[in-house]
Amino acid sequence: MGGASAGALVPSVSKAEEMGASVAPLAVSSSETTDVAGLPPPAEGATVPDGTRAAAAVKAEAEAEAERDKDLLCPICMGVIKDAFLTACGHSFCYMCIVTHLNNKSDCPCCGNYLTKNHLYPNFLLNKLLKKQCARQIAKTASPVEHLRLALQQGCEMSVKELDGLLSLLSDKKRKMEQQEAEMNMQILLDFLHCLRKKKLEELNEVQTDLQFIKEDINAVEKHRAELYRARERYSVKLRMLLDDPIATKFWSSTADQHNSILISNARSSLVGTCSRNLQVKSNDVKAQLSHQDYQRKDALSGSVTTNSLIQSGRVMARKRRIQAQFKELQECYLQKRRLGASQSSRQEEKDANVKVREGYHVGLEDFQSVLTTFTRYSRLRDIAELRHGDLFHSANIVSSIEFDRDDEFFATAGVSKRIKVFEFSTVVNEPSDVNCPVVELATRSKLSCLSWNKYSKNIIASSDYEGIVTVWDVTTRQSMMEYEEHEKRAWSVDFSRMEPTMLVSGSDDCKVKVWCTKQEASVINIDMKANICCVKYNPGSSVHVAVGSADHHIHYFDLRNTSSPLRIFKGHWKAVSYVKFLSTNELASASTDSTLRLWDVKDTCPVRTFKGHTNEKNFVGLTVNNEYIACGSETNEVFVYHKAISKPAAWHKFGSSDLDDAEDDAGSYFISAVCWKSDSPTMLAANSQGTIKVLVLAA
Repeated sequence: MGGASAGALVPSVSKAEEMGASVAPLAVSSSETTDVAGLPPPAEGATVPDGTRAAAAVKAEAEAEAERDKDLLCPICMGVIKDAFLTACGHSFCYMCIVTHLNNKSDCPCCGNYLTKNHLYPNFLLNKLLKKQCARQIAKTASPVEHLRLALQQGCEMSVKELDGLLSLLSDKKRKMEQQEAEMNMQILLDFLHCLRKKKLEELNEVQTDLQFIKEDINAVEKHRAELYRARERYSVKLRMLLDDPIATKFWSSTADQHNSILISNARSSLVGTCSRNLQVKSNDVKAQLSHQDYQRKDALSGSVTTNSLIQSGRVMARKRRIQAQFKELQECYLQKRRLGASQSSRQEEKDANVKVREGYHVGLEDFQSVLTTFTRYSRLRDIAELRHGDLFHSANIVSSIEFDRDDEFFATAGVSKRIKVFEFSTVVNEPSDVNCPVVELATRSKLSCLSWNKYSKNIIASSDYEGIVTVWDVTTRQSMMEYEEHEKRAWSVDFSRMEPTMLVSGSDDCKVKVWCTKQEASVINIDMKANICCVKYNPGSSVHVAVGSADHHIHYFDLRNTSSPLRIFKGHWKAVSYVKFLSTNELASASTDSTLRLWDVKDTCPVRTFKGHTNEKNFVGLTVNNEYIACGSETNEVFVYHKAISKPAAWHKFGSSDLDDAEDDAGSYFISAVCWKSDSPTMLAANSQGTIKVLVLAA
């Protein structure tokens, strides 16, 4: 029963160790003889220096005082006794300590004799000694000012003359200290002003440099605009000359001439024997008709020019409004590219005298013009087709992945419905219907998380599922070619290499990245990591470099020739990295559940830009990229499109739910689950957790 009722034991030292610890000091003390100060005795006949003797005496006195101080400690709280009380057995304690002890037990903490509160007596002698000890301690540690204050408080005798001298000395000391403090404050203020001046001068130089860039670019743009205006005028003059030229007019209306000549010839044949005057009237009528057609053509041309001008003006105003809405972001983009272009130009001037893209145009201006043109070209996403992915009300309709094939003719979808469905894109767009039948449908054993088309063979597609199985399918035969079952947990991502089409990589919740070859039945490379793997992606320009997004908030960039450690680690996200995609061989985009996208420079391992606007805190919402744009989903059931040079969204589209009963529809429960660009076109596919797939196009 004693063993059953015992609680947790406090770790203790064994008896053998305790005996050894107690004997060791005795052995040392018996074998090594030292004096009171702890120093070895001097050799026989040697003289001890006075300094050494004085130091030894001071040390001995300090040790003795420390021993005396130990006698003044309370055995209960181990602090200096406060309000000392003596017990009948002769031990002294703090009053509060011994009273608290006696409330629980009726014995002496030191000797264990029977003790009650009636056996406690004030220890007046010890209290007096404690007060003196405290005074000595204060005297040792007190400053000269405290000594003076204490002496004055104790009524130290002092003459008026001595007091005047002391006051004069204190006054001089005060003035000196005030002067030193004032000088120090002025020095601090002066240092701050110098630092501020330096900073503002740097800002001024930067602003002046930026203004010079802007001035040069304004001149270059105005010059180029004047050239375009002169070219347009020359074209207009040529067009007017063409319209006014009788030969050109005759050529322009050749069809009408032929038609009217037929009419005249028919009239002549039918009116044989009539007078020549009638034929002349007929000919004049035809000429008048031709002249009228010529005027109508000129009016139509001028009217079309006016209409086109109005349309063009409306488009210009719309693009100007977009610039004003994102002016701060565009300004930062311009200055960044212009400064970078200027530094590149200055480095290349010695090697290449022609560093400008066109006459008067610098590299940075050309780059920014490209950004401005592409960014202001579109402002919204237009819905052009919609596809229902199965039962509308069934909960297992989430589309986890959607991918175009090599030629953008077909796209495949996969999700929790345990089906890979392949649709023909042109059919979905040109023949819209409520339910489009897939051209190919593949059944799987488990829910699917990701798809990847082979970049070389159009009929091969790979999938990863919730059981950790990576499968390579032949879409033509509708059969699996290879099944890899080495992952121990759910596999989140799979990707074919663009440079080596027989190689593919996968990542799983088992914290492993595996590289497979379609010609082998087992993995060829295995990378063990410390956190769950959420996404993997081959660099499109390399067959040996892979980016891995992990739940440790980082992106690990591996060289598959040496997987002992990552080649680079991209740090910046503060939650799990859910997707990684390459815009180019040196541009990497990532998505995270911290509701941000990030663009990275692969070579410099530095973040280029952070994109904010969508909401993503717990779900996989999709990520897709092309040369200029990055698109992702949101947990608000919206698709967001970002230009890679601007941090804020360029366009967005919200999935509607008008077909559902308002009482049963909770708009907040749906989210975008997959997105995919159609190569570098403005067309994209987007799917949500409701099972709706939409074809969206960027529009002005």
